[in-house]
Amino acid sequence: MNLITIAGRLGVDPEVRFTSNGQKVTTLRVAVNVRKSGKEETIWYRVTVWGENFDKMISFLKKGSALIVVGDLAKPEIFNDREGKPQVSMNITASSLMFSPFGRSDKSQDSPAVSVEKTSSSPQNSQTNEQYASFAAGEKKTEGSSSEEFSDDEIPF
Repeated sequence: MNLITIAGRLGVDPEVRFTSNGQKVTTLRVAVNVRKSGKEETIWYRVTVWGENFDKMISFLKKGSALIVVGDLAKPEIFNDREGKPQVSMNITASSLMFSPFGRSDKSQDSPAVSVEKTSSSPQNSQTNEQYASFAAGEKKTEGSSSEEFSDDEIPF
């Protein structure tokens, strides 16, 4: 078992098909950008999801979606492309899929990463929601808070 974790973007929308005995198979083509000798190179992975695992998540995936995949890496297959050049096919059987927190699409860069709804009119909940929203937006806190301040004696290590 060769466990691998990759973070990349979908090159095409997920492809769903069924085996002859009716088992669902979803294929994802994931592009991972790596730097090699100062040059950026793209490595493509074919990710296979068996059965109905991650169906709810897969319905939200489309070309360009950023995701993290954990799975078993199969032995790479070498083939010749249309131009006769040797290429390597990297295949992963997914055991876990996650939306990447670092990959927002171009459309979503104008909108905030997290929307926080006010669930109560109490001042304490309102303050907590505002703190969470500013943290999610990456804002640094300018005023001190006694709950976040601590002395070196309180550090457990």
